[in-house]
Amino acid sequence: MKKISLAYQILIGLVLGIIVGAVFYGNPKVATFLQPIGDIFLHLIKMIVIPIVVSTLVVGVAGTGSFKKLGALGGKTLLYFEIITTIAILIGLLIANVFQPGHGVDMQNLQKSDIGSYVSTAKTQESHSFADTLVNIVPTNIIESLVKGDMLAIIFFSIMLGLGIAAIGEKGKPVLQIFQGISEAMFWITNQVMKFAPFGVFALIGVTISKFGLNSLIPLGKLAICVYGAMIFFIVVILGLVAKMVGVNIFHIIRILKDELILAYSTSSSETVLPKIMEKMEKFGCSKTVTSFVVPTGYSFNLDGSTLYQALAALFIAQMYGIDMPISKQIMLVLVLMLTSKGIAGVPGVSFVVLLATLGSVGIPMEGLAFIAGIDRILDMARTVVNVVGNSLATVVISKWEKQYDPEKGKKYLQSVRNAV
Repeated sequence: MKKISLAYQILIGLVLGIIVGAVFYGNPKVATFLQPIGDIFLHLIKMIVIPIVVSTLVVGVAGTGSFKKLGALGGKTLLYFEIITTIAILIGLLIANVFQPGHGVDMQNLQKSDIGSYVSTAKTQESHSFADTLVNIVPTNIIESLVKGDMLAIIFFSIMLGLGIAAIGEKGKPVLQIFQGISEAMFWITNQVMKFAPFGVFALIGVTISKFGLNSLIPLGKLAICVYGAMIFFIVVILGLVAKMVGVNIFHIIRILKDELILAYSTSSSETVLPKIMEKMEKFGCSKTVTSFVVPTGYSFNLDGSTLYQALAALFIAQMYGIDMPISKQIMLVLVLMLTSKGIAGVPGVSFVVLLATLGSVGIPMEGLAFIAGIDRILDMARTVVNVVGNSLATVVISKWEKQYDPEKGKKYLQSVRNAV
């Protein structure tokens, strides 16, 4: 009997979760029974993310062992992230201008959701300037940063530790072997955790559908269609062209990551797939150094799906209120989003927080977000897929840019994935 692949197991969990959520729509007992299962899965993932990032980054940087090489890698990575996220913002604005999803929406028929938690987070973030963000990259207490999951501070410390291990030569080898052992052990744990993924997906999607129902999509159907259409366009056309420029096929990357994309979509969390992306991109021919640096950094600076959505949602709210947005205001929106979408990465509900911090500066009522908060989870699922594909492609692009990509290894891995289907 042929074993059902993980991708199909997750898909079955997704479909069953939708059915259970729809059947028991409005029943609070669904959340009582299923939420703990979903939370256990998310906790398992969070348990392994930081040890994997630290160990792989230390090993990768120690292999480079040079401030100069690392500086070049960091500069190219951030430049690429800024270009791609800016294109994502422009695509979001283009789709909103062409299809006008906010025109004709009757706000009387829309349900308002509570966005108080996002508002308080946004106010906290607004008190931090861009300079504060740069300062906070350097941790004062690495244990505290590890506990909080402050990814940028963790990345900074791991890079410094990796350079330190490389600098002390032979004395550093035993320490390096410890981190190599931790890295391999954590990837083994990841593979065991992934076996629980179909149950986690079933529970999380079941709770979501039971709370919001599929009916909540109808009044905002045009927005949902525009968001999903924009996300598909961005992956196929924009990321597809970038992939072609560096000699890879975007559909090959999607095929390799099919399990992770279904999981990311179902849970609307990029974090759930971070360990497997790092593992698979390395198998696809990217160097360990580039993979261990680009993927975690991308989670803070390269949220393509999120930035695209923020631009589209901002214009949707303006259109809904009948606010005129001339080109000058839209350019201002692009410039503000270019900064805000980087400065507060990593906070919960990051797209909502960024929008709250941005809308006021271009004269759009922040209260408009309360109308779309109800379907945000459904839209977040699409955003997450784009974020995952964007970061995976970035790893290939930077590996090729740094001449640290092994095409033969990539071909063999792709063939093994094809044969496994």
